[in-house]
Amino acid sequence: MAYDAALAQRVRDQIMGLPGMSEKKMFGGLCFLMYGNMVGGVAGDRLMLRVGPEKYEAALKKKHAMPMTFTGRPMKGMIFVDPEGTTRKASLAGWLKLGLDYAGSLPKK
Repeated sequence: MAYDAALAQRVRDQIMGLPGMSEKKMFGGLCFLMYGNMVGGVAGDRLMLRVGPEKYEAALKKKHAMPMTFTGRPMKGMIFVDPEGTTRKASLAGWLKLGLDYAGSLPKK
């Protein structure tokens, strides 16, 4: 699966200057990691985020969010965000904060 290069660059612009950030091709898209823990990434034209099990249900209640599925079953703690939910810089930043907060709560790999 190809990924939206423009969205990937917008994500890079917001988070790649933070400590411990790297990127890696995964899940048929591009993933961003903090000290080896996945923050999220871009799959197709959607943002994917690892929000963790505690914030999963709350994140799904937000407009433009949906469960992340690859095998037909939702991946608990992972969400997709529709393109309409990431058009503004501030909205993208808000979504990325969910992934950054969760990845930052995990031990470094």
